[in-house]
Amino acid sequence: MPEELPQLSIETLRQWSTLSYPGLVKELCTLFIGPELIPRDVLNGLIDQAFSRFRHREVVHLSRLRNGLNVLELWHGVTYAFKDLSLCCTAQFLQYFLEKKEKHVTVVVGTSGDTGSAAIESVQGAKNMDIIVLLPKGHCTKIQELQMTTVLRENVHVFGVEGNSDELDEPIKAVFADVAFVKKHNLMSLNSINWSRVLVQMAHHFFAYFQCAPSLDMDPLPRVEVVVPTGAAGNLAAFPGVVWPLPLQPSSQKLSWLPG
Repeated sequence: MPEELPQLSIETLRQWSTLSYPGLVKELCTLFIGPELIPRDVLNGLIDQAFSRFRHREVVHLSRLRNGLNVLELWHGVTYAFKDLSLCCTAQFLQYFLEKKEKHVTVVVGTSGDTGSAAIESVQGAKNMDIIVLLPKGHCTKIQELQMTTVLRENVHVFGVEGNSDELDEPIKAVFADVAFVKKHNLMSLNSINWSRVLVQMAHHFFAYFQCAPSLDMDPLPRVEVVVPTGAAGNLAAFPGVVWPLPLQPSSQKLSWLPG
């Protein structure tokens, strides 16, 4: 997690305003991932690979409705959840470092539905990762259960457990509190607070703003009202990454998106 967020000039914003969604992700990631960590050409390739399985050619699409209302479509990934966007990149970055260090990790995930399936799809088949997903029986939709239980890969392990996702969090927290156990088995998790997830989700706000703002030649920059339906604030986690004011107040452009 960086100590300070980069400050972007208006000229940089103007240059970014013409980029595709993957292009924006590349530029944002470069601000935090220096060439000493991942060379730029390699980083670009990892991001392209991450988005290669999305159904929409734009990856993310802004649907323009009536009266200035727009909906940002984040559901074009493999599992139809917005978490596909960030987890696919997170898994690519993780696999890169694991291969470089010749290490293996076991990813432990508790899910309420969409995190589990998105995490599975992001790492399925990866040679340096196994994933264990704990699925709360009877608390996910049928399609979510099928997404998690029908991936026939040797590195994917799904277990049904009693209780809801909140109750499931407690034993998972207890496992990760055992530092010696975590170190011995090389455990990690993929969840809403992984920094790389937050990093990639910043692109939602930049992309949407550039699509909605009438012009970037105005001073101050035009305001856009952003509405984010969200459960445990997993989608709102990226909001601090927006470095110019996007206040939630009436404007001519309104934006909403569904979290999966």
